[in-house]
Amino acid sequence: MGTYPIDLQALSIGLLVVRVVIGLIMAAHGAQKLLGWFGGYGLRGTGEFFVQLGFQPGPAFAAAASISEIISGLLVALGFLGPIGPALMISVMVVAAMTVHWEHGLFAANNGIELPLLYGAAAFGLALTGFGEYSVDALLGVAGRWSAPFTWIVLVLGIAGGFVNLALRRRPAIEART
Repeated sequence: MGTYPIDLQALSIGLLVVRVVIGLIMAAHGAQKLLGWFGGYGLRGTGEFFVQLGFQPGPAFAAAASISEIISGLLVALGFLGPIGPALMISVMVVAAMTVHWEHGLFAANNGIELPLLYGAAAFGLALTGFGEYSVDALLGVAGRWSAPFTWIVLVLGIAGGFVNLALRRRPAIEART
């Protein structure tokens, strides 16, 4: 196994690019659901969709999902509060992958799990690596204070939160055909 020198500035710039792109797109995705921005359906339309997915009351679940997406995206983009933003993002992506995308396979062209998987993997990786020197956490001097056990606990809670949300889902009954 070779030893590779680490250029902390290049690493931090790379983390910044990944954080800003993933974070802002996730926040925009949440704004589509909540506010109808960027061609989204807003809370009313998203709430109706959530009802079709089996989440009652639909508007409350839609609001929770969209607010989680906005907050997690902004926390990741800013590099603020360590693993909390990534854990929120993972939680929402678990629900999206399982309720909307799972039955369609892997690729996004078929509405598969590709995008939630990419968001979740990026969030997981950022939680484990930290946000780098160009982050609010670094600016505040707390970047190195998120211990590995704390990070893992927060990530497990994020994943568990997604599965708890799934457990609250009540699939609509399939209407009998006459």
